[in-house]
Amino acid sequence: MAQISENKVVTITYDLSVTDENQEKVLVESAEADAPMVFLFGQSGLPEEFERQLDGKQPGDSFTFSLTPEQAYGEYDDQAVVDIPKNVFEVDGQIDSEMLQVGNFLPMADNQGHHMQGKVVEIGPDSVKMDFNHPLAGMVMHFDGKVAEVRDATQEEMDHGHVHGEGGHDH
Repeated sequence: MAQISENKVVTITYDLSVTDENQEKVLVESAEADAPMVFLFGQSGLPEEFERQLDGKQPGDSFTFSLTPEQAYGEYDDQAVVDIPKNVFEVDGQIDSEMLQVGNFLPMADNQGHHMQGKVVEIGPDSVKMDFNHPLAGMVMHFDGKVAEVRDATQEEMDHGHVHGEGGHDH
């Protein structure tokens, strides 16, 4: 039976809870059997500790572990909340009010061309306050799940660095 290791395609189901300000676990995401999480182990972009916790597991194995902010997406950084001039969001001189709404995540790029997601926090008359922290930054994450499938990655998947086909990426 295949074990989770480098260059394996891993399919898992899980519940993800975070600890709220009252130190209670709150369910924030589930990956069920009809829509599992599928990723290429070692090239997933997921926190290293997440992968380390799954390393060596086989189909049918259950897992329960927690990740601190340091092991996951870091502490919440107030410096990552910035005001951006409203005209940056104009396309052909117009602002798309459907797109520019509080709570929406927008694809952005910094001055060096690095792509990132920003959450619209507040819309002022001349600027937009954006939060570039990961949505789970500063949170303790609790995973409770099961390994559904482990298979060898194809050469193409390894070359591209992601899963193709069912549950993966289609070109």
